[in-house]
Amino acid sequence: MSEVLVQRPVVRGGVGTSVRRPDAVPKVTGRFDFLGDLHAEDLVWGATRRAWLPHARLVRVDVTPALAMRGVHAVLTQDDVPGHRYQGQKVTDQPVLAEGEVRCWGEAVAVVAAADPETARRAAAAIIVELEELEPLTDLDQALARGSVFRHVRVRRGDPDARGEVVVEDTYTTATQDPAALGTEAGLAVPDGLGGLDLWGPTQWTHVDRTQLAACLGLRPEQVRVQPCRLGGAFGSREDLSLQTHLGMLALRLGRPVKMVYDRTESFVGHVKRHGALMRYRHEADRAGRLIRVEAQLLLDGGPYEMTSSAVVANSSYFALGPYRCQRVEVDGYALRTNNPLSGAMRGFGANQPCFAAEAQMDRLADALGLDPLELRLRNAIGPGDHLATTGQLIEHPLPTAEVLRSVAAIPLPDPPAAADDDPRRLPGGTGLTTPRDRVVRGVGYAVGLKNLQFSEGFDDYAEARVELTAGGARVHTAAIEVGQGMVTILAQVVRSTLGMAEVEVVFDHTGRIGSAGSTSASRQTQMAGNAALEAARVVRAQALARVGGDHLDDAGVWRGEQLLASLAELVADAPVEHHVRYRHRPTEQPDADGQGALHVDFCVAAHRAVVDVDPDLGLVRVVEIAIAQDVGRALNPQQLHGQIEGGIAQGMGHAIMEEVVLDRGVIRNASFTDYLLPTCLDAPEVEAVLVEQPSPWGPFGAKGMAELPTMSATPAVVAAIRAATGRALTRAPVRPEDLVGDLR
Repeated sequence: MSEVLVQRPVVRGGVGTSVRRPDAVPKVTGRFDFLGDLHAEDLVWGATRRAWLPHARLVRVDVTPALAMRGVHAVLTQDDVPGHRYQGQKVTDQPVLAEGEVRCWGEAVAVVAAADPETARRAAAAIIVELEELEPLTDLDQALARGSVFRHVRVRRGDPDARGEVVVEDTYTTATQDPAALGTEAGLAVPDGLGGLDLWGPTQWTHVDRTQLAACLGLRPEQVRVQPCRLGGAFGSREDLSLQTHLGMLALRLGRPVKMVYDRTESFVGHVKRHGALMRYRHEADRAGRLIRVEAQLLLDGGPYEMTSSAVVANSSYFALGPYRCQRVEVDGYALRTNNPLSGAMRGFGANQPCFAAEAQMDRLADALGLDPLELRLRNAIGPGDHLATTGQLIEHPLPTAEVLRSVAAIPLPDPPAAADDDPRRLPGGTGLTTPRDRVVRGVGYAVGLKNLQFSEGFDDYAEARVELTAGGARVHTAAIEVGQGMVTILAQVVRSTLGMAEVEVVFDHTGRIGSAGSTSASRQTQMAGNAALEAARVVRAQALARVGGDHLDDAGVWRGEQLLASLAELVADAPVEHHVRYRHRPTEQPDADGQGALHVDFCVAAHRAVVDVDPDLGLVRVVEIAIAQDVGRALNPQQLHGQIEGGIAQGMGHAIMEEVVLDRGVIRNASFTDYLLPTCLDAPEVEAVLVEQPSPWGPFGAKGMAELPTMSATPAVVAAIRAATGRALTRAPVRPEDLVGDLR
């Protein structure tokens, strides 16, 4: 457990300061080397042959035409996989290349290596693939009826006879959302000449990638070194393998480096997406607005392979109610196998979909009771001393649900639109000049999100870090992946404040040099890798002071600048000063048959308020402002927190009004940024953010992970505001223009 109340030394660039990222300038000036920029001498290029049907029997694959082409070095199929033929993070059920059947549109059938990218693409296209079309399973109710289920999570808690007097119920859907990272999948595999290889690929967890790759490539784990990567975004889509095994196969076959870069359309089929969901809810309350009973059925579209769906549906089920008390809860969550695109982790990890539905239910319940929506939420808000309504877990540590609600409500609303304002950028129709000012209707909506931190359900969750002193300062070594979220500053800040020393460098090591830091997901790295670095730095500080004495520190406990370099040179001259830590959080439990138990480590909560302008004639929406009050524990880098909040809000807003993978019987019809709409700078709302600091005992210096919540409750807040403006039920996200026009209510 971390100390949170002890004042730490004040150090330049330490905890609580807005440290500028060392990669910021290279990124904005175009000098940062992303995965697609990697190069090696004597490399060849890889490409993938993919299927064009969502479900089919694989009749024949003929690679002869591709092999006959000038410049083609290798063509491989599933028969060429040198080790285990299936991969998967939790369950190895995905064939490395299609085998027997094609189970989703765009599934990889064969891979090619050629002298240049264009030859590789032409060779992949030349491979003859004969398919016998089969009926795809794409409907969630049908999948449930057929028993096509990866996991069923059953949650039962409270008095089964408890009933409320006021009832609201409805069915809600959320569309499949693409993570839409700016960087597509890319990678480089380089043989080491000794039978192993080094691999750079799109990853959020190098050690789990190594385990899968070693098995599929027929190698020992130590023969595969998965390197830290410079990713152009992740949002969960890099948790599962995409092109890594294909690169490894080609590189080992040829004994030379192989590089592969997906274009945008291939990226859409090559990585996992947020599960589309169908959710049926029933809320019952007493006349005072206290929740008495909530029933929910959650159907999540898992696509053809399990990926992380079993864990995602668990989160959906355990947070199906949100941060509220309730006497009786009955939840059935299903992760379903279909022939729709691959689904897996995405920012929020299963808590987003029920947040949309449950928050809509709270608004409907408030309307039925004649209560203010905020007041209804405050009457049911959980906090320390309460039990999580679904799992019965005691909330032992800070969870400021009421505080974030009151804080977001206290933020002043934006001024109403001025009648004389003729700037079209402030209108729903934008510069299309379609919306007259006098037709604009404004709405305000609220939503609250609750999520767990770190891994749950008894998982052995740990992170390793090593801190060492050098003649020039200190280094912290980690396998935590920097995906843009800020580990490159946070670990340095934690170690600076712990050592009392400003000269700290973060080193991202490959799998052969350090143990696992776990996945960069689940809002966990600040607390997990951060705590590992903190504990290692404490030991190193004690070792250093034992050697040179405390007269090297000033009254605040900070190393004296004029003595620092001389002290460090003296310290490391004879023997290393370093310490390695494997940090584990407190144990969690596996759920019982009713989904009960202490399943989680910690929680965080956020409240959003959205203000929207709507053109009800054309069904156009402009999000004017989103305010948020965010539970952060302790702000280690305030500027970075605000950046995460703004980016998360944009992603949540996108899912509310525009982002949707359009599926036609399993086929993606908008696999490009031309047709898959994303918010741009012209769509971005004003953001007002309040950081609510109530230190957590589990985070370094009291910090919590927080990067998922800005996305989660932004979506239902925006849709709630559109409901308020239009009076329409709006049970689906994203809201389409046709949902807002016509006579239907």
